[in-house]
Parts: sequence; structure tokens; C-alpha cells
Amino acid sequence: MPTRSVPTGTPTRSETLLDAAIHVVGTDGIRALTHRAVDAAAGLPTGSASNLFRTREALLRAMVVRMIDIEVEGWGRLAGAATPTTPDALAATLGTMVETLTGSLRTLTVARYSLFMEAARDESLQAEMGRGARRVAAIGREWLTAAGSSDPDAHTALLMAHLDGLVVHRLAFPDTPPGSDAAAAGLTTLLRALIPDAR
Repeated sequence: MPTRSVPTGTPTRSETLLDAAIHVVGTDGIRALTHRAVDAAAGLPTGSASNLFRTREALLRAMVVRMIDIEVEGWGRLAGAATPTTPDALAATLGTMVETLTGSLRTLTVARYSLFMEAARDESLQAEMGRGARRVAAIGREWLTAAGSSDPDAHTALLMAHLDGLVVHRLAFPDTPPGSDAAAAGLTTLLRALIPDAR
């Protein structure tokens, strides 16, 4: 059974199956997502997933919602810990998140980017993925405002694009220098350029 990405108490049967679905996609790819594969990954009897999610499409949609909720919860917990008020502090915070997304949350992150390609051909999936992106962007805008950004909306878009590229590069090229400090170095350069007058 896959390890839960963000512990929130005892998972329901539905959550257990959806976490297993994320594990299947993040480990074996989107084509491997079947009810039978999810049952096996969850360690539950055959038919468990199909009883709750009648079609593969229903399973996929519910998995996306679950994945987004886990990711946003992670960002929210990070935001609740402390609000970075300088570009360097923000870079350090985001560097930690990059390390988490490509480390302990690697399987979930691989699943997320696998779904990006599916969303390119599926408008309803695009809408759901967009909902998650907007929730994360709202946190980013708060952080950038606190760090002194003069245009938090535009800077959030640039920062999120940089983060996506950084995370994908780390996933695709395992030889990339590990650690949050390495991730933070490029983020520091970017943020200092976006917020040049911050102290």
C-alpha cells in the first residue's frame, strides 16, 4: 500500500483507493491506471475501486481532486509556518518545497506532471488542474506581496513557471545537484531580479 503523502488522520476507504491511484500513475504511468491496479496497490479486494468509481474516467477525476487537495494542503501548511518577507527568505522556502516535491512527494509529483499531458487533450481535466494551480498561485501572491513585489500577479506567473521547470528538470535528470540550497540558488537570482529594491 502506498505511503500517504500528507497524513491527515485515518484515511477513508475512498482516500486509500485514490492515494493508491496516485501511486499507480506516479510509478507506472497514466496507462497503468485501472481499477484492478488500484485495488492491488491499495491492498484491497478486487472490485473495491470499481464499487466506488464506476468508470476509469470517474476514478481519474476523483484522483485529480485528491491529488490537488494533498498538494494545496502541503503548500498551505508551509504558508502557515511562516511568511517569508524578503526575496532570499522566499527563495529558501521555495527551495525547501522543491526538495520535498522531488523527494518525499516524488511519486505524487510525477503523477501530477503525467496528468498535465492528459489535460492537454481533456478540457474538463484542464479545468480541474487549473483550479489547483489557482489555489497555489493565491499563496504565491501573498508571499510575493510580503516580500516586496510591485506586481505580484505577473511575478507569481513567472515564479510558478520557473518552479514547474525546476521540478520537471529534477525529476527527469536525477544527476541534478540535490538539496534545497541548490534549488534556492536559482530562485534567489530570479527573485532578486523581480524585487530589486527589497532589503
